Amino acid sequence: MTAIGGTTVTDRHQPSDDLRSFRQALGSFPTGVTVVSAAAGERRVGVTANSFSSVSLEPPLVLWSLNRTSGSLDVLREATHFAVNVLAHDQQAISQRFCTPADDKFADLDVDEGAGGCPVLPGCAAVFECRRVAEYDGGDHVILIGEVERYATSGSDPLVFCQGGYHVAHPSSVPSS
Repeated sequence: MTAIGGTTVTDRHQPSDDLRSFRQALGSFPTGVTVVSAAAGERRVGVTANSFSSVSLEPPLVLWSLNRTSGSLDVLREATHFAVNVLAHDQQAISQRFCTPADDKFADLDVDEGAGGCPVLPGCAAVFECRRVAEYDGGDHVILIGEVERYATSGSDPLVFCQGGYHVAHPSSVPSS
C-alpha cells in the first residue's frame, strides 16, 4: 500500500491490463463539456468533446481531440474553422444530442454562423471561434489545434462531466490562496 497525496493506493495497474478500468480512472478527472462544430460547404458537423484545453495565450491557441473513427473527421479536416461551444449547466440535452448519431444534429436548433461558417450554439457558457492551424497524431485520436479569432462568455455555470455523469460547477466558498 502506498500513499499518494494523502490517498491510499492499494493496487497499481498498467493501462494495457484493463482498458475499461483505465478509462474509469481517467474519469476521476472532472472536465468541461463542449460541442465542437464546423462546416465545410453544405456539410455541418458537431461532436460532444471533453478533451478541450487551452494551449497558449500568445498566440491564443486551444486544442481538442477526436477519435480517428469519427464520421465527422473528414469535415473537420476540410473546414478552415471550428467553434468550441462550452456547454452551460442546463445543456445536458445538447451534449446528448451531439454524442448520438443523427443525420442532422442541428435540426430545430437556432444556431449562429461563426468564423469560417462554423455553427455557434445558443445559450453556452462560452464559445471560442477558431481557425484550424495544426493537427497531430494522438494514438487512436487526432489532436486539433485552433487559433482563437473570437470568443464570447455568458456568465453561466458550465456543465461538467466526472465519473460517468454530469455535474454543475459552482464557485467554491473556500477562499483561494
